[in-house]
Amino acid sequence: MALLFSLILAICTRPGFLASPPGVRLVGGLHRCEGRVEVRQNGQWGTVCDDGWDIKDVAVVCRELGCGAANGTPSGILYEPPAENEQKVFIQEVSCTGTEDTLAQCEQEEAYNCLHNEDAGALCENPESPLSPVPENVRLADGPGHCKGRVEVKHQNRWYSVCQTGWSLRAAKVVCRQLGCGRAVLTQKRCNKPAQGQRSIWLSQMSCSGREATLQDCPSGPWGKSTCIHDEDTWVECEDPFDLRLVGGDKLCSGRLEVLHKGVWGSVCDDNWGEKEDQVVCKQLDCGKSLSPSFKDRKSYGPGVGRIWLDNVRCLGEEQSLEQCQHRFWGYHDCTHQEDVAVICSG
Repeated sequence: MALLFSLILAICTRPGFLASPPGVRLVGGLHRCEGRVEVRQNGQWGTVCDDGWDIKDVAVVCRELGCGAANGTPSGILYEPPAENEQKVFIQEVSCTGTEDTLAQCEQEEAYNCLHNEDAGALCENPESPLSPVPENVRLADGPGHCKGRVEVKHQNRWYSVCQTGWSLRAAKVVCRQLGCGRAVLTQKRCNKPAQGQRSIWLSQMSCSGREATLQDCPSGPWGKSTCIHDEDTWVECEDPFDLRLVGGDKLCSGRLEVLHKGVWGSVCDDNWGEKEDQVVCKQLDCGKSLSPSFKDRKSYGPGVGRIWLDNVRCLGEEQSLEQCQHRFWGYHDCTHQEDVAVICSG
């Protein structure tokens, strides 16, 4: 009886479906169960040195991520894009027995002499069985554009609806980020018949923190087992991605920042603006890194005219584009054009 209880407990607490997200991820692979190994410390993601890295360590990573069997220990430098120079190598000399539930339970040392050309990689079996399926993609269907619509996930080349039960704005944020859209502005049941799905309902009881990179990183209820009806299909609306430009300078990668909204270019107020926001703009424009301009340099591009679209923009610095950062609603501000943001990138 004790053995049966232990087995049930192990199934119910399978890594990847816990209340908190795993502290490890695989980056750059063909699926979420392959790639460069990264671990999270104090809210930041860093890599793992491959000194002492072996198949037992990979087995623990695979278990923690809810993936299949460990299939290999590839070098982390094989996966694109490579780790950025400013990203740290967090740990080295990882030594697992292979039976641990998480990589954090293994013996390890703080990294002190490793570079990114020694990053560790992991190759796990990408599970496709109904016991532990991995959604291959997500989309918003039947909406006006790809940033608004009914949430559907893809598994084994079929699309399935997602039930509203357990859904939250935090889960909507993950979907919007995964699709490259702006911030989530609405999530609701979609009860009107034309917008309801006709597909099987595959996923319910999502429990996202809002910080996950993809929807499959969120804990969820049992896959393929739902008592929902299509009146409970999930509808999400994200802001559309917006265009940026830097104007007033002699180069494309420096100038006063302007964003396009409803066909009109407008400026951005510098309230709360800082280095992290600069980094996101330079990244989105493919302009290299921020040069951290002085106040005088920022003001050399002069004030803008017309609309001031954004105020109180707050980024973590990890976003791929500015629309994924927090900000006030379009056009709401308490600024003048003397406070327009300017950005200077390395270009």
